[in-house]
Amino acid sequence: MKKIATFTALALAASLAGCTGASQANRSLDSVHQPLVRNNVYQFDVAAAGGDLAPSEQGRLQGWLDAMGVRYGDRIAIEDPSVYGSSAAQATVRTMIERRGLMLVNDVPVTTGTVPDGHIRIVVTRATAFVPGCPNWSSKSSINLNNATSSNYGCAVNSNLASMVADANDLIKGSTNQTTDPSAATRAIKTYREKPQTGAGDLRGSATSNQGGGSQ
Repeated sequence: MKKIATFTALALAASLAGCTGASQANRSLDSVHQPLVRNNVYQFDVAAAGGDLAPSEQGRLQGWLDAMGVRYGDRIAIEDPSVYGSSAAQATVRTMIERRGLMLVNDVPVTTGTVPDGHIRIVVTRATAFVPGCPNWSSKSSINLNNATSSNYGCAVNSNLASMVADANDLIKGSTNQTTDPSAATRAIKTYREKPQTGAGDLRGSATSNQGGGSQ
């Protein structure tokens, strides 16, 4: 398994300004502390003898996916260098991924090395977000002649956002998945309306029943 680390900066100019102390002159409500997104690319080669994955190769791939702890937000792709494509092997991998509630993507990132003959490569891209330089309490003085925001302004909100977002790449360009399920969207409201409240029962009768059950 090999790993490639790439970095994508959000509002790079603002982030660099925060590092140089320009936050002391930030008179706007835009924070100089913005999330940075880091993409780690992991790759795993499996043999596709005869165009499909043998049970032993499926076991190897299953173990690797378990060790990686693939989850929602990970982007999984298949790199197949064969001329005609190993459609059966790709279908097997797709089934294994869908069993985990995930989907394959068509965009394959750049990986290291060439895929061996008779193999296909499974590529997992995992994005994480963080806010560098936080917390920042460099502006300790209460005197603010520039009417600027605090040096720590935006650290809490943006750090919480970076830690909670399921797919950190959504911080760069937003989600492109426009599929909506009305049933799933209204499930919480339906449960709230239809589920009996915890205090709806006869508490007095319940207490009496418990006392009677304990008597000799």
